[in-house]
Amino acid sequence: MTETLLYRHLDEMTPWDARLQVLEVIGVAEEAPDVKTFTFRSDAQTWFRYKPGQFITLELPLEDGPLMRTYTLSSSPSRPFSIAVTVKAQPGSVGTRWMFDHLEPGTHVTAYGPAGDFTHHNHPAGKYLLLSAGSGVTPMMSMLRWFNDCAPWTDVAFVNCARLPEEIIFRKELDLLGNRMPGLTLGFLIEQRSKRENWFGPTGRIDFTRLSLLAPDFLEREVFCCGPEPFMRAARDMLKAAGFDMAHYHQESFSAPVAELAPDILPDVGVDGDAVAEAASFPVRFALSDVDAESAGGQTVLQVSRASGVRIPAACEFGLCGTCKVKMTAGTVEMAHNGGILDEEIEEGYILACCSKPTGAISIEA
Repeated sequence: MTETLLYRHLDEMTPWDARLQVLEVIGVAEEAPDVKTFTFRSDAQTWFRYKPGQFITLELPLEDGPLMRTYTLSSSPSRPFSIAVTVKAQPGSVGTRWMFDHLEPGTHVTAYGPAGDFTHHNHPAGKYLLLSAGSGVTPMMSMLRWFNDCAPWTDVAFVNCARLPEEIIFRKELDLLGNRMPGLTLGFLIEQRSKRENWFGPTGRIDFTRLSLLAPDFLEREVFCCGPEPFMRAARDMLKAAGFDMAHYHQESFSAPVAELAPDILPDVGVDGDAVAEAASFPVRFALSDVDAESAGGQTVLQVSRASGVRIPAACEFGLCGTCKVKMTAGTVEMAHNGGILDEEIEEGYILACCSKPTGAISIEA
């Protein structure tokens, strides 16, 4: 398809929005032990508009009821007719194991998104360091694929850490991109050697010495970091100790932050919303379900909905993923979110049910 025909085709289609979508699986690929990539197309013939590094929330239809799981997109928006998530099945994981056992080409799954602000589009820079461990490589791969398609000369240091050589995700594609992108420098760090595959590169865990070897000018780069929390904590501490300007450090995490952001009051009611929410209860109307409920002091809208038998989809439950976004048609709430909702959505009346506490009688479209 030529570029002209591509954009003409896009003009005839509607872009994917942040509401519920139905996706069809069109591909499943094994990337590493217990790691698979699932590729989807839109069931509604829409194209995918998102930023590299963003995530979606999948609604998985388990026998015991729907399970919400949030996954970063490993695909690039520069190829807008499909999206992909690359997931690792951890010991004891439920949702990912279900995907491994049930998702195959032709099956369907519902999804919410895209969402998230972990993307280089929000932080343009002359040089980047994409630092990851394990499956934290997925948003980095999304950004790197975008660079390859749209700006292959970009100066990118790509450093990935894995436990064993065979557990490096996207290894073959990364080696290929390393030969195609003149500004790309690849660095791999392995914790321990393997009997299955020879390894001649550096070993151990990330520290100042090893990072200096893999990306000597890391102090001059815009840093994006993703991986297990202990890895990201070690990376943060190392960069701070090295004198790095942490204003240029960004990390992706689906764990609740240590400190909550200051709450937004919707709308500004001019009172201590927190004190009101804790001290009183208020009527909550779920209009679409025709259910009237009462919030106990300090309850969130999501907690009220569950106690009343009204289903509002939710995944992270601390205001990051945006899955529980609902429209409030009357009333006021105190909302302390962590980036899962846009300012324009708030202006339109939307709230995140998981982190919104009524400060008066409210009505919700749920």
